[in-house]
Amino acid sequence: MIRNLKRYLSDPFLKRMYKEIRQAGSIKSISVDLTHECNIRCTGCYYFSEGMDSAKSPIDEEHFDLFIKKELDRGTNFITVVGGEPSLQLGRLRKLHENFRINVSTNGLVKIPYEGFESMPIGVSIWGDHATDRTMRGGGNVNIFRTALKNYKDDTRAFWYYTVAPGRADEIERVVEQCIENGNNVLFNYYSDMLGIGGELDYRSGFKDVREEINRMIKLYPDKILMSSYLSEVVTTGELYGQKWGHEVCTSVSVNHEANSERIKNGNPYNPHFRAYNADLESTRRCCTGINRSCDSCLDTWEHYSWIILNMKKHLSSKREFTNWLSTMYLFYLINRLVDFDEGMKLLPEIHYRLGNGGFRKSVRKEEQKHPVMIAQGV
Repeated sequence: MIRNLKRYLSDPFLKRMYKEIRQAGSIKSISVDLTHECNIRCTGCYYFSEGMDSAKSPIDEEHFDLFIKKELDRGTNFITVVGGEPSLQLGRLRKLHENFRINVSTNGLVKIPYEGFESMPIGVSIWGDHATDRTMRGGGNVNIFRTALKNYKDDTRAFWYYTVAPGRADEIERVVEQCIENGNNVLFNYYSDMLGIGGELDYRSGFKDVREEINRMIKLYPDKILMSSYLSEVVTTGELYGQKWGHEVCTSVSVNHEANSERIKNGNPYNPHFRAYNADLESTRRCCTGINRSCDSCLDTWEHYSWIILNMKKHLSSKREFTNWLSTMYLFYLINRLVDFDEGMKLLPEIHYRLGNGGFRKSVRKEEQKHPVMIAQGV
């Protein structure tokens, strides 16, 4: 396997990505609910569907500061900040940003200011076009998408975390166009239908059309789409080297939670540092997005990133498989700005090309299409 790795890294492009990741170092990550409060109620939000807001965020700052110290002492260096709605606690968000590398997820209604958060990646949620998003997130009245577009116009920190339902593939192109015209990049997520509404929202009907449309967007916008075709396939099929997605293979489980005692003994890889903290900053839950829910309803992109990343050895049988793994790892580091973001974004078209999503936009000259590596490296 080591011999294979050396052979694959004789490719200058793969060697560059691998070197940047190694230089950035390993991450010891946790997930934190910054607050139990939110200013909207999205249809089927995992957080409220399982009553995760029952764990209340601490009122006193001393408690919050002690949590930061404990995690620093434990070696934590990266936090995925969720909730609740993190923009409702900007003071505490700033403290986390000052002490850790973080990624924050927001619904976009309250703008996170630039000052004090200059280098912080911000995932802005969107669930469909204006009509769909108003219905599913705005209670039929509030156009959150429009507000978020205005709040993050030409904001280089922001990327759209676009959650697509199985029956809404026809909306993808017009949503992506608006996000890109707004000056932002796009990452995809997949709707889980936690309330069992069914129909167009039913994840059990499959994501074939959605996956095909995402691949088309990658071909149209190879320099703007942060989701790879490989990652999209793993998330939507729930399959990785003969294993089926579920609790027994999920790598983002709280290692200090009793519900995971058997999971961490079963031989499948997991993150030995990870904890998903509730808003009280003391208790943890089973995993990032679940307490008791069936894992077959989990189509969370972040958790599947980890599943692929921690199964590196399974990706060493061929150069193509290693490229699948390395591109997934690099995209995770790129999105979270653990590698140089501006330079890394120049590699994005070549990453997609390597994964079989070439098809550069029509504005690219034909002679440039023959040398995608040179373009990506700025040669």
